[in-house]
Amino acid sequence: MKTNKHKIAVLGSGSWATAIVKMLTENMQEVAWYVRSAYTKEHFKLHRHNPKYLQQVLFDPKQIKISNDINEVVAYADTIIIAIPSAFVKAELDKITIDLKKKIVFSAVKGIVPETLLILGEHLKKYHQVPEKNLGVIAGPCHAEEVAMERLSYLTIAAKRKSVAKQMSGFLESWYIKTTYSKDVFGIEWAAVLKNVYAIAAGIAHGLGYGDNFQAVLISNSIREMKKFIKKNVDKHKRNIDNSAYLGDLLVTAYSIFSRNRTFGSMIGKGYTVRSAMAEMRMVAEGYYAVKSAYKINTDKGENKANTPIIDAVYNILYKQANPKNEFVKLSEKLN
Repeated sequence: MKTNKHKIAVLGSGSWATAIVKMLTENMQEVAWYVRSAYTKEHFKLHRHNPKYLQQVLFDPKQIKISNDINEVVAYADTIIIAIPSAFVKAELDKITIDLKKKIVFSAVKGIVPETLLILGEHLKKYHQVPEKNLGVIAGPCHAEEVAMERLSYLTIAAKRKSVAKQMSGFLESWYIKTTYSKDVFGIEWAAVLKNVYAIAAGIAHGLGYGDNFQAVLISNSIREMKKFIKKNVDKHKRNIDNSAYLGDLLVTAYSIFSRNRTFGSMIGKGYTVRSAMAEMRMVAEGYYAVKSAYKINTDKGENKANTPIIDAVYNILYKQANPKNEFVKLSEKLN
């Protein structure tokens, strides 16, 4: 039975935001949806779908309270899900004039806020005074495209308070969406950031012509590198890195045909420049921004930094114009 005792809103108009709105409409009578573009709002009202992403998903307009006024949407909601690409999230959040302290806020961003070098949860805590007990994360392994096709998918819902996570699970679960709970809020959010960097590495390897054997070694090294990075730069929280939120999300992002980060990396491996690859994709590859932040955060540790040869290689290729072939030859000597 659909309910609306609790008011929920989604900020963002990309494919993942659209998929989240679809999931919510399975359980909620009404969902507020912030889209930046007035054109997107008007197109939606006329045609019942997002004009740019997941166009095959049709919505009931009576269920969607759509607006291009972010404060209108935030004021409406008890719980907010932020699914804005990390490169634009600060600019959008800076428009909010409403106090967020009493709101429940979930991150579905999967990227670093470039201006502050913080994951979204930490950014909200520091700059919008959202208490940690009110923060949560929606993580995978899950692709928006498969949600649109109603293929069986899994989400990890992380929050310090289990009651908050359980409530969000109730909003999102359906016959094709299963959820699990974790209290490792910041660790899972960092894992969602780093897996995009490793997916770019997998794509570069594919573009260079490396085979399945190398990919297997690359990804097994990636999950170990992720564990070291999080332990050194986030916290020493005891986490099972083999769980779906960490390893599962990494695998689907590194191997799936729907992965924009893998696609971006593959184009780089084939000889595209960063600018030309981005222009042709017309979609944000979060890992491009994430690797710069992760590299800086880690190197700032000096002698105490984690050993991250894969992050370093991707950074060198994307930001120092290192030759991908030469960089991966050097990287291959560091993997085991």
